[in-house]
Amino acid sequence: MPTRKTHAAFSLVELSIVLVILGLLTGGILGGQSLIRAAELRKVSTDVNRYKTALLTFRDKYFALPGDMQNASAFWGAADGSTGLTAGCATATAAGTCNGNGDGQITLGPENYRLWQQLNLAGLVEGSYSGVPGPAPTGANVSDVIGTNTPRFPINSGGFGIAYQWSDPLLSSFTSRQNVLVAAPCCHPTNQNVEGGLVRAEEMWNIDTKMDDGRPRTGSVQVYTALPNCEASGEYSLPFTSNSCMPYFGLGL
Repeated sequence: MPTRKTHAAFSLVELSIVLVILGLLTGGILGGQSLIRAAELRKVSTDVNRYKTALLTFRDKYFALPGDMQNASAFWGAADGSTGLTAGCATATAAGTCNGNGDGQITLGPENYRLWQQLNLAGLVEGSYSGVPGPAPTGANVSDVIGTNTPRFPINSGGFGIAYQWSDPLLSSFTSRQNVLVAAPCCHPTNQNVEGGLVRAEEMWNIDTKMDDGRPRTGSVQVYTALPNCEASGEYSLPFTSNSCMPYFGLGL
């Protein structure tokens, strides 16, 4: 009689081993993602403290805040080759920098971009910053190009910016006017800053609790209050899992 070929099948033991291996791989991937996210959250406070230290060191050395410094061009030259106060200096890309007006406020325009450039020129932050705004997309009022004129935020392709906090309850409830480090999301295809959330409410609560008081509208760590699903009635909206919070870090400067 002709012999019949038999096909070996997986035994229950073999199938169980495969399932266990798949489970371990899946658990390892998810666990790795959680560890990466935890490391990113820790780096937020590290970066904020590092930039605050750099600003304080700059002020102690030059008796002014970077970007707002009235005689910055005396140290590093004027980007437009003149006094460093002309309108052309604000967007000039040549070597050198711009002077500020010395009022203690880091204002939107040349000062908030020259700030990062001058911190770098003073050897207080790493990287290379252009000091000039990028091409703003239509309808946008910001021109942040992450990694080019402003540093990167550790989470979700965001960037750090800095500006003077005016008295606007929609933006924050800081009890005193001060310069504020802002983390904002990026990007349009042109790589500009846009309004929106960067971190989940639970993650923002974690950052706030470690650095401040764990409340979204009080203390030195706060959030942009116009975004939904981040906070309500002075507490973080912990059940929401979307990236709904934009952090603000008061510098006391």
